[in-house]
Amino acid sequence: MDAEASSPGQRVPALESALAEDIQTGRLPAGSWLKQIALQQRYGHSRGDVRRALDGLAARRLVEHVPNCGFRVAVMDELRLQELRQLRAILENAAAALTAVPAPPAAVLRLRALAEAFSAAAAGGSAQQRNEANFAFHQALLELCPNRELAQAVIQTRLRMPAAPGAQWEAPGWVAESARQHHAMVDALEAGDRSAFAAAVRAHQRPPPPLPAGAAPRGRPRKAAAGATRPARDSLAIGGSPPHPSAQSATTERR
Repeated sequence: MDAEASSPGQRVPALESALAEDIQTGRLPAGSWLKQIALQQRYGHSRGDVRRALDGLAARRLVEHVPNCGFRVAVMDELRLQELRQLRAILENAAAALTAVPAPPAAVLRLRALAEAFSAAAAGGSAQQRNEANFAFHQALLELCPNRELAQAVIQTRLRMPAAPGAQWEAPGWVAESARQHHAMVDALEAGDRSAFAAAVRAHQRPPPPLPAGAAPRGRPRKAAAGATRPARDSLAIGGSPPHPSAQSATTERR
């Protein structure tokens, strides 16, 4: 998208969606501070666009604004996360009930390729690659829902939830079962079996496995150990403590 050529009414929602997706997939981890200049450079948008997008994300409780410090990715409490899981299940089941079966052959081929891409990421990819492949599969699946408002509501609910943590992907059999369920959905769509498709969607909504002893709670980052390496280069996270209030003017200029 050309950030300069389009109107603010197009630019800001598109930027907000891109930031929300990066939060959901873990490129912007929970608790990380967001420097506006870094976001301007990464996404190719103006300072005003970035600020308006961050304000929109704050209204959706995906980020929080800390006075005299700036914006950071929100850390979600377990109660709100459980409520979002319930909402997502309601919306996804409703979308599945409306999805036409059998799906068009071209859609089946595309979904099959995306399911294979997730399987490949599950076998040898990083947690971020798995999250991205998983989101791509479900986004394509929702394109088959004729109620576009409902499909968009599912996507927005997913984007309001943190990505699956590494501990979830590493739980024995968890990622393999997720991959199997993706293929089960595609098989049912291809065969025109609505009940099997709905069952696969419901099975995919299983609760996450318990975290191992000593693991950080879901959505809450671990405290970095002394001498820890910086985030991966494709991460936009800015770790460390918030700026001191006495540095507000300099911080405001940098963000």
